[in-house]
Amino acid sequence: MTELRPPLPPAAASPGEEAGSPRLAPVAVHVAGGTLREDLRAVRVVWRRELIRFARNRLRIVTSLVQPVLFLFILGTGLSTLVARGIPGATTTSFRTFMFPGVVAMTVLFTAIFSAVSIVWDREFGFLREMLVAPVRRGALVAGKCLGGATVATVQAVIMLALAGLVGVPYDPLLLLTLVGEMLLAALAITALGTLLASRMAQVESFQVVMQFVVLPLFFLSGALFPLRALPAWLAALTKIDPLAYVVDPMRRAVFAHVHTSPAVRRLFGAAMTWDGWRVPVGVELGLTALLAALFLGAAVAAFARSD
Repeated sequence: MTELRPPLPPAAASPGEEAGSPRLAPVAVHVAGGTLREDLRAVRVVWRRELIRFARNRLRIVTSLVQPVLFLFILGTGLSTLVARGIPGATTTSFRTFMFPGVVAMTVLFTAIFSAVSIVWDREFGFLREMLVAPVRRGALVAGKCLGGATVATVQAVIMLALAGLVGVPYDPLLLLTLVGEMLLAALAITALGTLLASRMAQVESFQVVMQFVVLPLFFLSGALFPLRALPAWLAALTKIDPLAYVVDPMRRAVFAHVHTSPAVRRLFGAAMTWDGWRVPVGVELGLTALLAALFLGAAVAAFARSD
C-alpha cells in the first residue's frame, strides 16, 4: 500500500498535538466593510429589495394611482368649468392641463415619503437591527433605501404620464424626458426627508401621524392646485419656503412650453415662482432641490449613525 505523505513536513508537536500530524497553513481573514466596492454592493442590495417589494405588491401600484386620478379628472373637471368662464381663450381642458404637473408631483410626494414607512416596519419586526449590524457603512444602507424609494416613486409617476394626452399635454419625447428627470430629483429629496423622519420612530402609527403634518402642507402650498400669481402676501410667503413648489414650477413651465394656449391662459396658469418680483430660473429651482436632497440625505445618514 502506498504511504500517504502530509502536505507539509511534520514539525515538533505542540502540547496536546500528536507527533507527525500535518501543519495547516494560516488562512487570511478578510473583514467585510470599509471598502467602496462593498458599500456599493450594499446600496445595490437595498435598492433591489425596494424594487422587489414594489413589484410584488400590485395592489399598492393600483391604489396609489386612484388618488391622483380623482384629483385630475374629478376635481379638475369640476373646477375647470368655473375657471374657464373668467379667462379668455380658456377651455375645460386648460385647468386640467395646469393641474397635471401638480398631480404628477403629488404622486411622487406620496409614494416617495410613504416608502420610508418600511423603515418603521423593519424596526418594529427586528429586521432593521439585522441590517444595521451588517459589516457595511450605515450610510450605504441609507443611500440604498433612498435610491430605492426614489426609483419606486419615479416609476409610479411615469405611469401617470401615460394619461398626459387626456388632459391636453403632448407626448413630446423631450418633454417626457424633462419631466422624468425632475421627478427623479424630487423623489430623491422627498424619500431622504421621509427616511430622516422615520429614523427616530418606533411605531407605524406615529409615522403616519407625523406624515400628515408634513405631506399635506407640502402638497397644498406647492401650487399644485392653484396658480402662484396674485396670491395674498402670507400665502405667497409660505409657498416660497415649500420645497415641493420648486419642483412643481419647473414641471409646469416645461408643460406650458409645449402647449398652445391663449396669452391670458399662459399668463395665469404659466406664472412662475418669483422672489420679490424676480422670476426664479429653472436651474436655480432644481439646484435648490438637489441641495435639499443632499442635506436630507446627510441628516438621515447621521441619524442612522447614532441609532442603536
